[in-house]
Amino acid sequence: MPEIPATSRRGLLFGTAAISAGALLTACTSNEPKTEKQPADNAPVADDKPGKAVTIGFAGPQADHGWLNAINVNAKSRAEKYPDVTLEITEGSNDTAAQIGQVQTLINKKVDVLVILPADGKALTQVGLQAMKAGIPVVNLDRIFASPQAYRCWIGGDNYGMGLNAGNYIGEQLKDKPNARVIELAGLDNLELTKQRTQGFDDALKNYPNIRKVARQAADFTVESGQAKMAQLLQAQSQFDALWNHDDDQGVGALRAIAQAGRKDFLMVGGAGARSAMEAIKADDSVLKATVLYPPTMAASAIDLARALGQGKGVSGMAELEIPASLTLYSAVVTKDNVDEYLPTGFN
Repeated sequence: MPEIPATSRRGLLFGTAAISAGALLTACTSNEPKTEKQPADNAPVADDKPGKAVTIGFAGPQADHGWLNAINVNAKSRAEKYPDVTLEITEGSNDTAAQIGQVQTLINKKVDVLVILPADGKALTQVGLQAMKAGIPVVNLDRIFASPQAYRCWIGGDNYGMGLNAGNYIGEQLKDKPNARVIELAGLDNLELTKQRTQGFDDALKNYPNIRKVARQAADFTVESGQAKMAQLLQAQSQFDALWNHDDDQGVGALRAIAQAGRKDFLMVGGAGARSAMEAIKADDSVLKATVLYPPTMAASAIDLARALGQGKGVSGMAELEIPASLTLYSAVVTKDNVDEYLPTGFN
């Protein structure tokens, strides 16, 4: 996974200015000759220039999936960009008790800001509250805590938007085809994110009365599960026009099953934005024609937000002196037409 360029348009570029109320009042009420006044730079702003030293504690889950590994890579590479940032990173764990212990260690080290991608948002809510009560602001990354009191800012992806954009893309490709049929290879059904992705997909298809979803199978976000579940779908569905696969890691297995079955009679849309998927889209030699992003660059942006918090600054493009309470990232659709733009963000 390459480092995210400092000039990435998906990163948060910091810097803003505020016009003083006094200057505006004078301009409106004074009878004295008007004199040009420069805007007062009252708002402290975050930018690439070195500022106050900030120690950021980063706690994420075990990187046992390509997307999760990309989260760690993005966080580390972004922190290295700033000479005023020290990153204290834990060894990721999917065990909630272990991750709670790791966060408590960071709290005891008195880091300035915490960035936490919890293995289980509900289970780690109490340790988020503990950090906030200790005066350490928390940037909650993606999997949300059960209480907004447990974090200062949440930043994450749009699972509903993934499904919506995947459905709209497929809908546009098939809008002129009578009685079009689509199938869905979902992720883990016990996860709320899977339900949201399916709901978005179903809602998008309502805009295309000629399209019907004829089958859905849940996999486990792994290559092996993707291959096994896709093989079952192919056997059960002799004819369909499009497939939406929720996750590009399990999509590697799905593509294997499709190749083994010799099927080329439909189009496939992936999910998340793996490098392998983008390269296949660019090569245009398989059924995979698009992937809907769930960008791991959110970890780089979380570091930007944490640095701004530690330095008491705001973000560009906004008049407020503080960073937002939440940021939901957009799920762009990557196709052959724009893949070169997004390829540097693809994860392994």
